[in-house]
Amino acid sequence: MSPQRRRKMPREQLNTLCFKMREGLPKWRDVFTWQLLKILLMGQGLSALICGTAVTSQYLASVYYLNTPMLQSFINYTLLGITYTMALIFRRGDGNILQILKTKWWKYLLLAVADVEANYAVLLDCFIIPVLMILSWFFLKTRYRIIHYAAVGICLAGVGAMVGADILAGQDQGSSSDVLLGDGLVLVSATLYAISNVCQEYTVKNLSRVEFLGMVGLFGSIISAIQLGILEHKEVANIQWTWEKALLLSGYALCMYGFYSFMPVVIKRSSATAVNLSLLTGDLFSLFFGLFLFHYNFSGLYIVSLVGILIGFIMFNTVPTLSRLSDPLSDEEGVDNHTADTDNNSIEGCEGEISCAHAEQRETPPACAVINSVKL
Repeated sequence: MSPQRRRKMPREQLNTLCFKMREGLPKWRDVFTWQLLKILLMGQGLSALICGTAVTSQYLASVYYLNTPMLQSFINYTLLGITYTMALIFRRGDGNILQILKTKWWKYLLLAVADVEANYAVLLDCFIIPVLMILSWFFLKTRYRIIHYAAVGICLAGVGAMVGADILAGQDQGSSSDVLLGDGLVLVSATLYAISNVCQEYTVKNLSRVEFLGMVGLFGSIISAIQLGILEHKEVANIQWTWEKALLLSGYALCMYGFYSFMPVVIKRSSATAVNLSLLTGDLFSLFFGLFLFHYNFSGLYIVSLVGILIGFIMFNTVPTLSRLSDPLSDEEGVDNHTADTDNNSIEGCEGEISCAHAEQRETPPACAVINSVKL
């Protein structure tokens, strides 16, 4: 409501509970902004890239019987090293790779170990999100509100609908042997993935995206090369190369390279938790492709799952999270997500009303005081 219209309203109406509640609620135009739309589209772009990696990997395994996750991981980290590590080598000043290695080499080594090992197991989405929120709470000092927990619950309910559709469709849920071992590995892998994401959020918001990708590419390529040579050298040596296999491997590598390169950009604009909420739709995109490529059975629960995940993602990004960590090198306006722009607009509005209050202080001091209290 404009300050001019406020001044014309009776003092009794300004003091009503309904007026205060209406003024305290966010406006639709402040919620559904272009910034939110950009975050949503970028998140779905990441989901499309994840879908590309899943489809190419499954096609290689089911059609060409080629299952080489370590080779695929090595190609991805090598591409990251060729681009971003080389950029660090030619960088001057404190951001040079030699300066980084002197002071933080062991930190990036541990981060690369977590990132590499997290890629070798099936990730449990329902476990990643809570772990991310817990780690962000303790290490990034992120403070969530009730709406964020409700949004995560809605997203996970959408994931539950997708799992229910898989069960009703009779899709293979894995072997029943060594269930405890398999579940334990999945939980460990999800925890490592969450640790990697939290470290990525801190690095890209306080240091730089190039430094994170360059160091992960350097140590990740070394670690994956060692594992490839020890555990997967026979499978790679026995590959009967064809142009179809080479094309699918290239498609996987490009999708994964694009995902790694683009994800820090989206995290810097939002948060690691918000990005992983948007990635929940990646499994759905893979299922939609599977309807045509692998003859999956369609279920209406897939649509329910997609709608639920998108609603939860939008809810999560409508209200900003709070963070006690400073962001000195960030060129973004928000701390954790796009709604910090709304806070800036509110500050400007408060400044305007304070000027109005000073201008009319002698004439109507009680009304100005009520206006300021309502705004606060």
